[in-house]
Amino acid sequence: MRSTEIIFEITEAIEGWCDRAQHGDSLEEIRRDIKEAVNCYFDDTMPWPKLIRLYFVRDEVLLA
Repeated sequence: MRSTEIIFEITEAIEGWCDRAQHGDSLEEIRRDIKEAVNCYFDDTMPWPKLIRLYFVRDEVLLA
């Protein structure tokens, strides 16, 4: 049985991209690492997500 989705919050950092558990220099690297982490976490006794959703957060600063 599969659950609907799992969501990762991805934040743009000075040195690249990161979520709470992964860090990558490129988006492709962070995507690969997240898929690997999901595959390592879920086993046959657990419901796997149908989707892995990446929620991108980017801080912008405007001068007043």
